[in-house]
Amino acid sequence: MVQFVSLLVLVAVFTLATVLPVNMGILAFVAAFVVGAISGISVDDVTGYFPGDTFVLVVGITLLFGVAKVNGTIDLVVAASLKLVRGRRWAVVWLMFALAAVLMSLGSVLAVGMLAPIAMPIAARYRINPLLMGMMLSHGALSAAFSPTTVYGAFTTGMVHDAGLDVSPPLLFAVPFGLNVLIAAVLFAVLGRDLFGRDEDVAGPAQPAGGGGSTGTLARTRTTVVTGARVTPLRVITLTGMLALLVTGALGIDVGLAAFVIAAVLLLLAPDRHKPSADEVASPAVLLVCGMLSYMAVLKENGTLAMLGEAAAALGSPVLAALLLCFAVAIVSAFGSSIGTLGIALPLAVPLLDLGQLGAAGFVVALGFCSTVVDVSPFSTNGIIVLAQAVVPDKRVFQRRMLAYSALVVAGAPLLAWTAAILPSAL
Repeated sequence: MVQFVSLLVLVAVFTLATVLPVNMGILAFVAAFVVGAISGISVDDVTGYFPGDTFVLVVGITLLFGVAKVNGTIDLVVAASLKLVRGRRWAVVWLMFALAAVLMSLGSVLAVGMLAPIAMPIAARYRINPLLMGMMLSHGALSAAFSPTTVYGAFTTGMVHDAGLDVSPPLLFAVPFGLNVLIAAVLFAVLGRDLFGRDEDVAGPAQPAGGGGSTGTLARTRTTVVTGARVTPLRVITLTGMLALLVTGALGIDVGLAAFVIAAVLLLLAPDRHKPSADEVASPAVLLVCGMLSYMAVLKENGTLAMLGEAAAALGSPVLAALLLCFAVAIVSAFGSSIGTLGIALPLAVPLLDLGQLGAAGFVVALGFCSTVVDVSPFSTNGIIVLAQAVVPDKRVFQRRMLAYSALVVAGAPLLAWTAAILPSAL
C-alpha cells in the first residue's frame, strides 16, 4: 500500500510540474517528507538524504560560470570563435555546435539560451536553414550534457553511485557525445548540403523576417558579441580557471569544491565587477536535482523502487524491457523534465541488471541519452528558446517543422541507443 501511494505521489509531482510553472524539485522535497512520514521514515532521516555533494557541485559550477559570463569571458570566447570561421557558412554551423558543447561541458545548462540570440540571426543573414542551425545548437549542448561538470552528469553519477553500479564518468560522457555528433552529421548532410557554396553568394542584404522587420547584418551581430570582448588580465585568469576545472575533474579531484575555490578567487579579485554573478547560480536546477534525489532516496528506503524493478524484470526478456524503457524515457522526457524522467528510469534499470544479461554501463548511458536528446522538442527549454529566437517568416510553420523533427528523434533515438549501447552487452 505504501509503495502504491509513493507511485501516485511521484506521478502527481511529475504531472503538476509539467502542467504548472512550479519547480519539480520543490514538489519532490515536500513529497519526500510526506511519503517519508507515511512510510515510517523520520524527518531527520529524510533530511539526511539531502545530496550535499550534488548541491556543492551544481552551485559551484554555475557560480563559476556566472562569474565568466558577468566579466565578459564568454563573450570573448564567442567573438574569437566567430573570427576564426571567416564567414564560411558550413563552418558557422559547426562552430555553433562546438560552442554549445563547450559551454555545456563547462557547466552552463543554458548554453542554447546564450547562443541562440547570436546564432539564429546569423542563420538568417547567411541563408542557413534555421531548423539546421537551431537543432545543431541543441545537439551541440546535449552532446556534452553528461560531462562531470554538468547538472545531468552530477545527477546521474550520484544515482549510479548510490545504486552501486560501475559506470565510469568518461564513458557516461563519451557515448551521448558520439551519438549526438552522429545525429548532427546526418542532419547536416540532409539540410546543409548547399552550405559549401561561395561565401560571396550570401554577402547581400539580409532577408526580411516576418512582419517586415530586418534581421540586421552579420556585422551588427558581431558588434553585439564583440562589445566589451577585449582580452584583459581578468578574462585570461577566468578562462584559465575554467580550463583548470576540467583538469581537476580528469584528475579525480572534487569538481564542486574546485569550482567554489576558483569562483571565490575570482570574486575576491574583482568583487564589485562580479557582484551580479550570484544571480547566475542555477537555483531552479539546484532545487530540481536535490529535490528529486531526496525523493528517490525515500522511495528506495520504503521499497518502491525495488517493487518497480521486479515488475520490469517480470517482462521476461531484459533486452526487450530495456528497449521499452528507452522508448518510454524518450516519450515522457520530450514533454517533461529530463532529470525527473531519468530519476524514475535509472532505479528501474537495477533489477534488470541483476538478471545478468545486460551491461550496466551501456544501459545507463542509453537511458541518459534517451532522456536528453529529445530536448530538441519545442516543449523543452532548448526548443522554446530556439523557436523564440528564430528569424523566420512564420513561427507556426517553423514550430511544426521542429515538431516533425522531434518526432523523428523520439522514434529513432531509443533504437539508436539500444543498438549502440545495450545490445552489444547482451550478445
